[in-house]
Amino acid sequence: MFQEGDKRQLREASVHPPSSERYAHTFRDLSNFSGTINVTYRYLAGTPLNRKKFLTIGLSSVKRKRGNYLLETIKSIFDQSSYEELKEIVVVVHLADFDLVWCENVVQEITRKFAHHIIAGRLLVIQAPEEFYPSLDGLKRNYNDPDDRVRFRSKQNVDYAFLLNFCTNLSHFYMMLEDDVRCSRNFLTALKKVITSREGSYWVMMEFSKLGYIGKLYHSRDLPRLAHFLLMFYQEMPCDWLLIHFRGLLAQKDVIRFKPSLFQHMGYYSSYKGVENKLKDDDFEEDSIDIPDNPPANIYTNINVFENYDATKAYSTVDEYFWGKPPSTGDFFVIVFNKSAKVSKIKIATGSDDRQNDFLHHGALEVGEKLVGTKKGKQCSSYITLGEFKNGNIEVQDVDHKISFDIECIRIVVTASQKEWLIIRSISLWTTQPPSQ
Repeated sequence: MFQEGDKRQLREASVHPPSSERYAHTFRDLSNFSGTINVTYRYLAGTPLNRKKFLTIGLSSVKRKRGNYLLETIKSIFDQSSYEELKEIVVVVHLADFDLVWCENVVQEITRKFAHHIIAGRLLVIQAPEEFYPSLDGLKRNYNDPDDRVRFRSKQNVDYAFLLNFCTNLSHFYMMLEDDVRCSRNFLTALKKVITSREGSYWVMMEFSKLGYIGKLYHSRDLPRLAHFLLMFYQEMPCDWLLIHFRGLLAQKDVIRFKPSLFQHMGYYSSYKGVENKLKDDDFEEDSIDIPDNPPANIYTNINVFENYDATKAYSTVDEYFWGKPPSTGDFFVIVFNKSAKVSKIKIATGSDDRQNDFLHHGALEVGEKLVGTKKGKQCSSYITLGEFKNGNIEVQDVDHKISFDIECIRIVVTASQKEWLIIRSISLWTTQPPSQ
């Protein structure tokens, strides 16, 4: 079993010479991508629980020359989560510095500040011993980086690989964060809504921040392959570039990025040489609690679609939109729920800052029931009009009080032809309860 606990004190840890051959099998044997890597981890604080959680949040941390934000990051994760959300997460911190005295001091601080989370099984601190690392000397100097920069980013790839490897069986989903991050309030609830809205669609990596390796979400079942991948190419390029290649190799062509961002970079100094790093995510919102639910659905339209700006992108909770050629009177855009739902609020925005005339000039919003099968799939046979679009937008509150039935379809109808193209930027729906079973 790869998670054998070595509970000896850090100072007593035996040090073996690093072996560059240790992972030779990893580089040659691609068929073993589904298996975990044989590493004996040290448990520095906490032990894994038997029950799988919904989400593991993984952090890797090393000693910084200037500034240390790890404790603030851990605090933000816990402080921004409700009691119910805390039951669904486990935070794993990989102290990946070879300075064992520093590691011991950090463990003491974490244990003092977060003892109750450790006892509850919500926080684990681990270390992969130095002897398990591949060689960090004589590495390729790709991109003409200086030797110390190549060593830093190559070791960082291995740090993350060992962290991913450890987390494989802890939960259903895995979130990659850095150790200098602030979280939005109730970020787990927002994550769950996005995951639910994409049920039935294929994805490898969803992004909840546009920076580095902050807020990258994976299925836990993909972690062994990703860990092997980072190890295979550890000296080739930085981790965030490798993540993009991994996503592409697993056939997710496009970025799937959620807005607003749920995580913000708060560090002022980089972990590399303590250089200044003022990067901020301008899409971050501290309070992202009013996230739409957007129940799973099929989307249909008879408006001519431009290139790959297809109908599903308007309903997505990520940063995408539908773009169609000029619509005519009677054209429609329909959302058919997989299961009927009690909808409390509907908000639809058309047009964009770049193309301000490509909005819906004349249109109505309808909700429907009584699904029937047609040649083009299921459609509702009965509709009620909720309102008209004004300046390309519509928002209807208390829908469940105005409509007596559980909604099965939502339809946008074009009520007058227009010469301009049509962008449907976002369709956001809030429900009063989970879709009916």
